[in-house]
Amino acid sequence: MKIRELYNQYSLIGILRGILLFCILFFNAHTQDNETDNRPNILFAIADDWGWPHAGSYGDGVVETPTFDSIASNGVLFQHAFVSSPSCTPSRNAILTGQHFWRLGSGGNLWSAFPENLETYPNILEDSGYHVGSYRKAFGPGNDRERPVAGKQYLSVEAFFENRPKGKPFCFWLGSKDPHRGYDWQSGIKSGMKLEEVEVPPFFPDTEIVRTDISDYYWEVQRFDSDVGKAIRLLERLGELDNTIIVMTGDHGWPFPRGKTNLYDHGVRVPLAIQWGNEIRTGRTLEDFVSLTDLAPTFLELANIEPSSNMTGRSLLPILKSSTSGLVDTKRNHVVVGRERHTPAQIDHMGGYPMRAIRTKDFLYIRNFLPERWPAGHPEGSMRGPIYSDIDDGPTKSELIRMKEAGYPYFHDLAMGKRPEHELYNLASDPYQLNNVAGKTEYKGRLDALSKKLEDELTRNADPRMTGGASSFDELEYLGRMKPRDR
Repeated sequence: MKIRELYNQYSLIGILRGILLFCILFFNAHTQDNETDNRPNILFAIADDWGWPHAGSYGDGVVETPTFDSIASNGVLFQHAFVSSPSCTPSRNAILTGQHFWRLGSGGNLWSAFPENLETYPNILEDSGYHVGSYRKAFGPGNDRERPVAGKQYLSVEAFFENRPKGKPFCFWLGSKDPHRGYDWQSGIKSGMKLEEVEVPPFFPDTEIVRTDISDYYWEVQRFDSDVGKAIRLLERLGELDNTIIVMTGDHGWPFPRGKTNLYDHGVRVPLAIQWGNEIRTGRTLEDFVSLTDLAPTFLELANIEPSSNMTGRSLLPILKSSTSGLVDTKRNHVVVGRERHTPAQIDHMGGYPMRAIRTKDFLYIRNFLPERWPAGHPEGSMRGPIYSDIDDGPTKSELIRMKEAGYPYFHDLAMGKRPEHELYNLASDPYQLNNVAGKTEYKGRLDALSKKLEDELTRNADPRMTGGASSFDELEYLGRMKPRDR
């Protein structure tokens, strides 16, 4: 009898233990579900000096961009995406803060120190529970803060995900130094590109040197595209692809004369494609004018965080969530862009070449605030050393200089000559912005209207060029390399 009682007792204990174990496992599973943060992940992929329209989705028949094209077809392709400024540091700072570059103090110039008083979307997301980090080029060039403004930098994409805490959403900045100069000469040809198929814009001479230079740039664009493709395949293996918004773009136009540092389309217009699982209708092309400053408030809204009132960018979620193509938001009919000092490119002072522009579907209006200065740098040298210092050295730059010395200055002057205070281009008849019509009587009404609209928007967004204190852009320290006598 005692044996049977003991048996029943231990059986009851076993049952109770089983029930207790089940409750513990259920509680743990329930708690784990509650602790899992299901907000969308963010993969932001940005190239260094990759400009519009150099991608297959935009009709370029030579450069191969299968990753970008896949994002566009599985998401949304933007036809009118622009940076805030065509210079690395201010462009990237504007993306990080969601503010126009001119509002960022020292952060509005190349090779500067990031101001202490500015919030960045990666830091905000990290404080809200996101796993945040970057790979390769994020902020800069310049001096970062003690707490990295784009998140901790990792040595590889894999390392970022290996260090991700379980259950946390991520925000990852995948940077690249491609296609920044310099290039390996004839790398494009060696990869199989045919020079006769390269499209040379009409502001360059159509020579073998220029075609080779463009193809070498294309080869580095393709390398960036490949890197982003590898990251996306990793997301797929991790099972994170469907819950990740993927943004792929460049920080400004290509590093050629009349491109980078200029407010023409080849300086400030960039490729942009966004994919987000089943959350947005795929295969759409949008004509809305967007600024990369719009990305920060977009990412914060995705994370259920109210964007800061300091942000001048506007969330893209309403047009991403739309089911239509074309112009979705009729208020998105223009963008404003500008620049201050890129390098100390003048010969006798540390000033830059200040300009602002407003771009609509039909017109581009540019205001050159100090037209007595050289827009690409002084032809006899600069405080930094080289001539035309605001154009990266390369074969095309040398070709333009050589042609001028040979008595054919047209292409040289388009890129390097002085410019009037006002520039106006009719894009319907002049898509490459070569024929300035600002002085023609029939365009006076249009010129006045765009000039006022630009001034109103600059004033509303506290641009020092309108409100005072603009000289500070020239006075801020330049942290990049200078000639020995200037250091």
